[in-house]
Amino acid sequence: MNILLIGSGGREHALAWKIAASPLLTKLWCAPGNAGIAREAECVALDVADHSAVIEFCRRNAVDLVVIGPEIPLAAGLVDDLAAAGIKAFGPSKSAAQLEGSKGFTKDLCREFDIPTGAYRRFDNADDALAYVRAQGAPIVVKADGLAAGKGVVVAKTLGEAEAAIAMMFEGAFGSAGAEVVIEEFLSGREISFFALCDGETAIPLASAQDHKRVFDHDEGPNTGGMGAYSPTPFVTPEIHDQIMARIILPTVAGMKQRGIPFRGVLYAGVMLTEQGPKLFEYNVRFGDPECQVLMLRMMSDIVPAFLAACDGQLRNFDLRWFPEPALTVVMAAKGYPGDYKKGTRIEGLDEAAQIEGVEIFHAGTVEKDGAILANGGRVLNICASADTVTAAKQRAYAAIDRIRWPDGFCRRDIAWQAVEAEKG
Repeated sequence: MNILLIGSGGREHALAWKIAASPLLTKLWCAPGNAGIAREAECVALDVADHSAVIEFCRRNAVDLVVIGPEIPLAAGLVDDLAAAGIKAFGPSKSAAQLEGSKGFTKDLCREFDIPTGAYRRFDNADDALAYVRAQGAPIVVKADGLAAGKGVVVAKTLGEAEAAIAMMFEGAFGSAGAEVVIEEFLSGREISFFALCDGETAIPLASAQDHKRVFDHDEGPNTGGMGAYSPTPFVTPEIHDQIMARIILPTVAGMKQRGIPFRGVLYAGVMLTEQGPKLFEYNVRFGDPECQVLMLRMMSDIVPAFLAACDGQLRNFDLRWFPEPALTVVMAAKGYPGDYKKGTRIEGLDEAAQIEGVEIFHAGTVEKDGAILANGGRVLNICASADTVTAAKQRAYAAIDRIRWPDGFCRRDIAWQAVEAEKG
């Protein structure tokens, strides 16, 4: 098969690495890709926002399947336009991508189909939103309704923080994404990531994972796109796993079908394990980044037939197999991230780092220039490792990081600390 992968981050490098291992693959392209993806696929300088250019490329190169990594092309309807041109694409339609593209859409779906989530209200003006938070008090969560690159959520610990967040959003900090704001109950508990593959009618679970959103050790500092992850998480017991499938994932798939907008692709549920049981706090409509990296390391099955089964409505009789060994990834980011950071700084020692047993390095924001690897984003590298225990995987990943020479980069040093504590007993 000829496959085109869309995207340029660490998630897409992990997907490229996994797709490249498939015996079904004839040729893999990635648009636009990065310096790491270039080792697995032919990178092409396609403007993925120009859907007609993507369609033309697929026709010219007899592409059998398009796999879309990031959320923006999904929200823009790339799957719809490819389908209209007779090209198979893995991912949800534009209307189904509203599960990520509109926080209010998802909350309304939860209310309609009795999916456990926090209490909420939607607002299109600051005055009403301010009156609501003053009545509710803090802590409370303020979210821009639309896509804001993972930065449109403020967990306000005080009323002042909530008021400032409302003002910031309605003053245009996130453009049209903040034209409507969702204010919801603060859920306390343990946050986990749960993934399911969906074909419009059926959903099959992927492995569980846990992300680390805060930029610094001990979960301090601002929220990021994710500074590390591990899989599986010991906090998703078989009982909790079954509850999430029965109460959150399957009612969502059934509800979307009932609304006439069947969901096909990866459903990524952000779930809070509360004292009342698992509650949904957000949906994403694609693999998480960096969770995808650990899922790909642990997936024993060929991923290409899984993508095809999701596209073709054939997941009912489908099964995925997983390696039992845990996997962990640490994000190396440019100093200053998630604020201002420098691009173009040189990274050395990657080949030496990758020689450590069980280690795989995925590039998230890199470019190759004159034979050198340069940083080209905020989150730049994913240092991944698998081993018999989370503790051993963590040791391998940090041993690899210690071989990398990049003075302008940094990482958290405590990824998977909760699982390591659990292993100690």
